Amino acid sequence: MNFSSIYQHGFARVAACTGHAAVAEPHANAEAVLRQARHCAEDGVAVAVFPELCLSGYSIEDLLLQDALLDEIETALQTVVAGSADLLPVLVVGAPLRHRHRVYNCAVLVHRGRILGVAPKSYLPNYREFYEKRQIAAGDDERGGTLTVGGATVPFGTDLLFAAEDVPGLVLHTEICEDMWVPVPPSAEAALAGATVLLNLSGSPITVGRAEDRRLLCRSASARCLAAYVYAAAGLGESSTDLSWDGQTMIYEDGVLLAETDRFPQGDRYAVADIDLDLLRQARMRMGTFDDNRRTHAARTSGFREVRFRLDPPATDLGLRRRVERFPFVPADADRLAQDCYEAYNIQVAALQQRLAAIGGPKVVIGVSGGLDSTHALIVAAKAMDRAGRPRSDILAFTLPGFATGEHTKGNAHKLMRALGVTATELDISPTARLMLQEIGHPFSSGEPVYDVTFENVQAGLRTDYLFRLANQRGGIVLGTGDLSELALGWCTYGVGDQMSHYNVNSGVPKTLIQHLIRWVISSGQFEGDTNETLAAILDTEISPELVPGEELQSTESKIGPYALHDFTLFHVLRHGFRPSKIAFLAWHAWHDKDAGAWPPGFPENKREAYDLPEIWHWLEYFCRRFFAFAQFKRSAMPNGPKVLAGGSLSPRGDWRAPSDGTAEAWLRDLARWDIPGVGE
Repeated sequence: MNFSSIYQHGFARVAACTGHAAVAEPHANAEAVLRQARHCAEDGVAVAVFPELCLSGYSIEDLLLQDALLDEIETALQTVVAGSADLLPVLVVGAPLRHRHRVYNCAVLVHRGRILGVAPKSYLPNYREFYEKRQIAAGDDERGGTLTVGGATVPFGTDLLFAAEDVPGLVLHTEICEDMWVPVPPSAEAALAGATVLLNLSGSPITVGRAEDRRLLCRSASARCLAAYVYAAAGLGESSTDLSWDGQTMIYEDGVLLAETDRFPQGDRYAVADIDLDLLRQARMRMGTFDDNRRTHAARTSGFREVRFRLDPPATDLGLRRRVERFPFVPADADRLAQDCYEAYNIQVAALQQRLAAIGGPKVVIGVSGGLDSTHALIVAAKAMDRAGRPRSDILAFTLPGFATGEHTKGNAHKLMRALGVTATELDISPTARLMLQEIGHPFSSGEPVYDVTFENVQAGLRTDYLFRLANQRGGIVLGTGDLSELALGWCTYGVGDQMSHYNVNSGVPKTLIQHLIRWVISSGQFEGDTNETLAAILDTEISPELVPGEELQSTESKIGPYALHDFTLFHVLRHGFRPSKIAFLAWHAWHDKDAGAWPPGFPENKREAYDLPEIWHWLEYFCRRFFAFAQFKRSAMPNGPKVLAGGSLSPRGDWRAPSDGTAEAWLRDLARWDIPGVGE
C-alpha cells in the first residue's frame, strides 16, 4: 500500500466539467468530451460529469426530433465509448436517445470502452422559458428496463446505482437538471438506496440570482442526503436566441463546498475535488434516522438496481484536492470564525445563566490562574452575571499560588479580577501542601527535589479542595475551567482536582479554540478597555500547569505534545470515527508546510508551526494510548457542562460513551500496518 495515495484512504477524485458547446455538432462535442476526459484521466479522476445533452447541445429545441441529428448523436456516443477504453474516469455524458416511440434526455455512463447504463431525466420543465415536454419524454416511471444503443442492450432507468467494486463506498447515481428542483428529487431516493456520489448534468440557462439558487439546492441535497453532489451546467456555445449560459460547476460534500469554477468561462473548465467516502459512510452510520427514512420508503428504495464496475484507480501520490483545516475546531475563514466564536461564547454564557437560575442563584466560586482556560471561564461568568442583572461581585474569584506559580501569571490574574470587578482573593496553598506532603512522607518534605505526580497532584487537588470548601462556606458553586482537549487526554487531576466542579462551562471547548474566543471577546467589545488589555496579555502566556519549581517554564505541550495535533486528531475521532492512519494522512496534508493553506485570523506568525510525518505519527500514537486506553474513567465522571461545537463533546451523557477499562490496541495496530520511512525509528 502507498500511504500517499488518496485511494488508499477512502477518497475518490471527481470532476464537474463544462466547456464550449457546439450546437447540433455531435462529433465536435464528442471530441470535446474526450479532450476533457483525457485531462481528467491524467489527474487521477474517477468520475467526470458533463453538462446536460452535451453531445447535441441543450438549446436545439425541435432539432431534437430530427433523425439525421439523432443518428449522428449515436455515432458520436460510440466515439466517446471507444475513446474511453484506456481512460480511468467514468464519463457521465448527456445525450438525447431514442427509445420505443420517444426521445429521452439521458445521462450515459461510459467506462473503459463500454456503456454501463443510461438514466433518463425524470422531470421535464414546461414553464417560463422551458418547453421540454414538446420534444422529450419524462423518465420518472422508467424503472427496471433496458435500452439498445450502438448495438448493445444496457440497463435503462432512474433506478440505477453504479458501484465501484474496488473503491469501497463509491456508488453513483445520476439525475438531470430539473430533477434537482422538485420537492422529492430522484437523488434523495437513490441516496437512501445507497448512492454516495450524486451527479447532476444540467443545461440550466442563467438569469440573475439563479446561480445562488443552484448552490442552495446542491448544498442542501448533499447535506440532507449525507452525500457528495457534483453539478455541471452548460456554458458558452449554447444558443443565445432567447437565453444565456454560465457554465457553473460545483462539488459539495455533506453541505460543504469542496470546489467550483469561475462562471462564464471561455473554454474548458473542471471543478476537481477528492470526495471522502469514509466521511459519508460514517455520517450515515451515526445518523440513525437516515436509515429509518430508508425503511419508510423501502417500497421504492429496495427496487434500485446495482451496476458494478472496476475502476482500477492509481496507487500513486496524486496529492489531496480538498481543503483540510489545520484547526478543524477553528475555521480559517474570518466571517465563519467570528460567527462560531459568537455562538460558542453565548452558548456558554446562556448555559451558565440557566444553571444558576435553576438552582437558586448561588454565587460563583472560581480559581483564576492567569492562564487561558480560567480566564475564559471567568469572562463567561462575568457576562452571565451581567445578563442576569446580578453584580459581578457575586463571582468569588481566588488565585491560589503554589510552589511554582509565576509572578507573571499571578499578576495577570489579579489584573483581570480587578478589571472585571469580581470579588478577588489570594490564598497561598503552599503551607497546606507542605503539611500534606510531610504527613504522607513525601521526599520533598525532607528537602529532596522530588517533583513527581504526587507532588503535582497534591497542589492540583488542594486548589480544588479549597474551592469546594469555600463554595460551601459562602453559598456558591465551583465553576470548572478544564477544557475539552484536557478531558480527551486525561490531562487533569481526578476527583478532588481540576477534573471536578459543580458545573464546567469549558468542557465542550477545545484548547485550540479558547484563544480565538478570547480574541473575539476583545474585538467585539464585550468588556471595558482595562479588561481587554489584560486579556491580550494573557493570550501571550505559555500553556503551563506551573506545578514544578526550578524550571524556567514548565511547558505542558513539551510533555504531552502539541494541542494543535491533538485537537486535529480529537475532531476526526469524535466527528468521523476515522482510522488513525487516515488521520495521519490528513494531518500531514494540513501541517507539513506552514506557508501553505490558510491560518485562522489573528493567529500569531511566531507560533505557526509545521510538523513532519514522524512527529505527527508519534503524537498520534500518544493520543490513541491516552484517549482510548487511559482517560475514559475521568470523562465517565465529568460534571455537567454545555456541548458547544458540532465536532462533538466528551460527556458520557452526550456524544461519547465508552468503557473506562478499554484498550487502544485496534487503533495502534492500524498504525503498525503501515511501513513508512522515519516512523517508529
